[in-house]
Amino acid sequence: MKISASQVWSAIVEIRSRAPVVHNITNYVVMNSTANALLSLGASPVMAHAVDEVEDMVTIASALVINIGTLSPPWVEAMDAAARKARKRGIPIVLDPVGAGATPYRTRTARDLIENVSPSILRGNASEILALLESKAKTKGVDSTARSDSALEVAQRLSEIYECIVCVSGETDYIIDGADITRVMNGHPMMPRVTGLGCTATALCGAFAAVSESPALAAAEAMAVMGIAGEMAADVAQGPGSLQVRFLDALYRMSEEDVRRRLRTEG
Repeated sequence: MKISASQVWSAIVEIRSRAPVVHNITNYVVMNSTANALLSLGASPVMAHAVDEVEDMVTIASALVINIGTLSPPWVEAMDAAARKARKRGIPIVLDPVGAGATPYRTRTARDLIENVSPSILRGNASEILALLESKAKTKGVDSTARSDSALEVAQRLSEIYECIVCVSGETDYIIDGADITRVMNGHPMMPRVTGLGCTATALCGAFAAVSESPALAAAEAMAVMGIAGEMAADVAQGPGSLQVRFLDALYRMSEEDVRRRLRTEG
């Protein structure tokens, strides 16, 4: 799939003008940072995980983002209920199988969620994606132990089995739609030093899915904007702490010229 700077910029403009509600069931570590990233981009985040209200919250949302970073049985129940409601409403569902492969409970939960309701976009690092099909795949906590390109075959199988877009993040981000592969080469080596930027990428996938014509295009746009914002932040940051703040500023200030000058994709 070819992705142009014009497409990316048009999606940013649409998010800023519409402020789509993105319902996040996410982890304690990243609630604040992902909410701020969505706000900086122009979306309207909602962070709600109580099983008693998630279905009602989905009814006002334009996309649902599920992130399994800090699991507990009540949260798993809420994730499943929210996903089923989102599927009934026909809004995009983005799933981040954080740490799949680290423990049997975490891996089983991710697999069950995908089996019960196939997501529109499945986004994770290489180890997490591998763990969804391969029983011997392991992660280093929530960090990847594998290069993103090592998960391409498994990602293609997942895409075909569950009829979803699979986004494998890493030094190069891969967006897989069956046999079609789009590569996004934007980003900066300092970004993995900031906790939760992978989760932020998942949240941004939700924002772009709310306004884009297809989940594949949304995932590519989100990863491109993530990478471009990371590059812009790294240009002026002195380390991971200031990178995190500058990253939010970059999302807020990103211009059409920034996108045209920096976008690096292949498809």
